[in-house]
Amino acid sequence: MSSLINFVEDQFVDKKEYPAFSSGDTITVYYEIKEGNKKRVQFFKGVVLQRRGNSSTETFTIRKMSGSIGVERIFPINSPSIKKIELNKKGKVRRARIFYFRDLTGKKAKIQEKRG
Repeated sequence: MSSLINFVEDQFVDKKEYPAFSSGDTITVYYEIKEGNKKRVQFFKGVVLQRRGNSSTETFTIRKMSGSIGVERIFPINSPSIKKIELNKKGKVRRARIFYFRDLTGKKAKIQEKRG
């Protein structure tokens, strides 16, 4: 059964090419918003907290600070509303899911950048 599902996903789900990113990276996601009969592209820049799922069901969570309030948003990787993803910084973290990042403030909330 799972081989049949994988076959259908490979044949019919459009795969988009995005840069390789993981938790701790700072990325900018450009996505399309419909307001009435108008469309516009908005961006969301923040730190990736996690990636979960695989192939067509994969999602990723991004967190940004809006003033002093933390805002998180979950994006499906195969969403047709995502126009492009830019990788701004590679972060150096030791976990796949960095939920401890929610509690950090000030200088502790800064993620080291990978060199090289």
